[in-house]
Amino acid sequence: MTAGQPPRVLVDATSVPADRGGVGRYVDGLLGALGGMVGTAVDLAVVALRTDQERYARMLPGAEVIAAPAAVAHRPARLAWEQTGLPMLAQQVGARVLHSPFYTCPLRAMCPVTVTVHDATFFTEPEHYDKSKRTFFRSAIKTSLRRANRVIVPSKATRDELIRLLDADPTMIDVAYHGVDHTAFHAPTDEEKARVRARLGLGGTQYVAFLGAKEPRKNVPNLIRGWARAVADRDDPPALVIAGGQGHDDDIDRAVAEVPPHLRLLRPGYLRYADLPGFLGGALVAAYPSYGEGFGLPILEAMACAAPVLTTPRLSLPEVGGDAVAYTSEAPGQIAADLAALLDDEARRRSLAKAGFDRAKEFTWESSADVHVAAWTRAAA
Repeated sequence: MTAGQPPRVLVDATSVPADRGGVGRYVDGLLGALGGMVGTAVDLAVVALRTDQERYARMLPGAEVIAAPAAVAHRPARLAWEQTGLPMLAQQVGARVLHSPFYTCPLRAMCPVTVTVHDATFFTEPEHYDKSKRTFFRSAIKTSLRRANRVIVPSKATRDELIRLLDADPTMIDVAYHGVDHTAFHAPTDEEKARVRARLGLGGTQYVAFLGAKEPRKNVPNLIRGWARAVADRDDPPALVIAGGQGHDDDIDRAVAEVPPHLRLLRPGYLRYADLPGFLGGALVAAYPSYGEGFGLPILEAMACAAPVLTTPRLSLPEVGGDAVAYTSEAPGQIAADLAALLDDEARRRSLAKAGFDRAKEFTWESSADVHVAAWTRAAA
């Protein structure tokens, strides 16, 4: 790489899930922003699942987009290919840097490697993961901190936890906040809100929204219990809508069984991407009482949809929400009290909705892409 020449970077997008969940939002947002920088700030190649090749080719007209072997769609095969096939591919495309966007990276590569470590909750909140997942990701994070030339994290809280818990070298960590797609996530129109209500069968019933994976760390059971306490005695109680992917939190079903029969709780699963602004922005409150996040993309997306947000002050969440969200604890009693206070205060909900919407504008994928390119340039040098 000569002076002034952008580094040739291969981004491994094979870990993006079909549901475009957390890592999918990150990779899609990052690559979308990099599309305008190809040829000037970065010389980009992307390897993706065959189902994503055309999508990324359209998104990145100036980049080389390569389809991974079909077997890589299965996680064990992908992890094996990452160690052997990915370094070979990096060499074939002349990559000066290889970027792995989801915790793991090749142990041996012919070029510098950068890796994104999304959070440290496998260490700070170990009780919220099953043993196999906890063991795998703890090992992956430790290995990436040893092997990668640079590590990218989405928040200062994650950086600080890696330093505190794993003695990571702070000079090798770059903080790149996630962004939000302000076209996809926007203040919804009344028509968009009505369409979601119709799809969910809510009619004229108001609701509290949750959007995310049903993992123990997300604290959905205590949200259900707190909501039930907050609304049980109201004349016109708002429903609770738990949307998003399935998970492995068995306590959710127990919490659902405790809900009084006169209350409405809906679990519609995945919602259409186009329905998310109407769903989030149409809620009385978007509630996300997580035990801790590496970033907190769901609350940022809710803020961008002009939803008043209730979350916890754990790990990175205050970095995202600042003074533009309301805070509670993880306990159902406190969730009930703070949710009830918000439901009774329309003026505060309006104020939070506006403050969150304005704050969300500060988080862009273009800013995140700038930090990634700077990290890749340092790694290449």
